[in-house]
Parts: sequence; C-alpha cells; structure tokens
Amino acid sequence: MTALRPDLAIIARNVRAGSRILDVGCGDGQLMAALRDHKQVDARGLELDARDVATAVARGLSVAQGDADTDLADYLDNSFDYAILSQTLQTTKRPDLVLDHLLRIGREAFVSFPNFAQWRIRFAHVFGGRMPVTEQLPHRWYDTPNIHHVTVDDFRSFLKERAVVIEGQWFLSGGKPRKEGMANLLAEHAVFLLRR
Repeated sequence: MTALRPDLAIIARNVRAGSRILDVGCGDGQLMAALRDHKQVDARGLELDARDVATAVARGLSVAQGDADTDLADYLDNSFDYAILSQTLQTTKRPDLVLDHLLRIGREAFVSFPNFAQWRIRFAHVFGGRMPVTEQLPHRWYDTPNIHHVTVDDFRSFLKERAVVIEGQWFLSGGKPRKEGMANLLAEHAVFLLRR
C-alpha cells in the first residue's frame, strides 16, 4: 500500500476487503485511494475543503464537499460497513453528535485523534505556560482547527457513558505503535474501532 500517515495505515490494515466505507473529513482521498486500489473497497468521502475535494475527485474518487457537523444527518442508517473519521473529531463543533452519526451510518466506526494529554503537551503548559506547537499539533493557538482538546481517557469515558463498544484500539508515538499502558500520558495519537 502507498505510504500512509500512521493512523491511516492502522485503519487500512483493519478494514475488510470489499467493504463499503464513508471517509468523513477524507482530505485529498489518500486513504480512500489506497483502500480502493488494494482492498477493492467501495469508498465514498465527505470533505469540507474544496481543494481537497478536487484533488480526490481527480484521483477518480467519489467525494462530496460537505461538513461533518451538518451533513451526516442526511445519510441512512447502516449504509456503510465502516464510517471513518481520522484526525477530524477535535475540529468538529459537536463531536458527540458527529460520533452518534458515525455509529448510526456505519456498522463500525474508526476514529483517530491527537491525544491532548500527551506528556509533551502537558510539559509545554506547565513549564512554558503557553499552548504547545509540536509536530503532532503544528498550529498556534489562534490558527488551530482544533476546537475540542480530547484525551485518550476523555474519549474512553465518553464511550463508556454512551455504551459504545471498543472493538480495537491502537496508540502511536513518533508515528510508531506503542502499548496501551499509560497511553493517556505517552501516546501522541489514538485510533479506535467502535460499534454500538
């Protein structure tokens, strides 16, 4: 498979061949193209950025311009095997409602996000007194698309409150897999596979 961002590579490895997927916040369609080409997946995408939509469509992908906060309500229940939301949850206005839609639209849902409790971020707050700018969070406080600062423990608690089943969970540091132990402190990114 084409070199994918580490969280996307995890998702790609765990999607069943021949599945129907909806990639919400699909960017330029890199994951969709890889799944189409290597796993014969029937992929659809939803993306806010018009330039990314154009790039994805030029790749021969079925991508519509739309907003996860408002447009997911238009999709039918269980219309996909997987609904995917990678590195987008923290940018939505109502991540709780977006997640409800993902789990309604897809039989299973992949969600990946940066872990805002990772030790480097904590260190920057405590000792620098400023919002961190790191490789995983390259934006400054005033130009960041991240409006909800979710942590691994926050997300797990949220899932438990809503009786959402965790089918799988993976954690990354420096783009490499790391064990689950102390993930809230040590992992830079998290990937969850969920179902109702």
